[in-house]
Amino acid sequence: SMSVEKNRYEAKRWLKTAQGDLEAARILMGSGKYAHACFHGQQAAEKAVKAVWYFLDADPWGHSITKLIQDLESVDIKSYKNFEQVRRCAVVLDRFYIPTRYPNGLPDLTPEDSFLEEDAQTCIQNATRIIETAIRMID
Repeated sequence: SMSVEKNRYEAKRWLKTAQGDLEAARILMGSGKYAHACFHGQQAAEKAVKAVWYFLDADPWGHSITKLIQDLESVDIKSYKNFEQVRRCAVVLDRFYIPTRYPNGLPDLTPEDSFLEEDAQTCIQNATRIIETAIRMID
């Protein structure tokens, strides 16, 4: 139907944006901008989960990937269960949301001093798993 097509179209727009954020995270990691890479990894995964919400014709709220997944339980149990497998990835990424952006996120350190290449790799790997899960649910 028309609304299903509209929802799929919107979901694909969000997924495409998520994939762009992930690509940016990889480029930033390659340039040694680890805090920025972590942040963009978190953003990528958040948008991928929101893509599934839009696909289901529902309105996502907030920035916590973990909460966006938990709240899916009352929207669509199948989608919730699909994301349950990558819930650990969401929990890890959510830890990077605030401290990667603000100088007061961690005591006495700026984001630039606080994040390492392995943090960026972790965020990119976890975001990739969440995006791949979302793609399977929308296609």
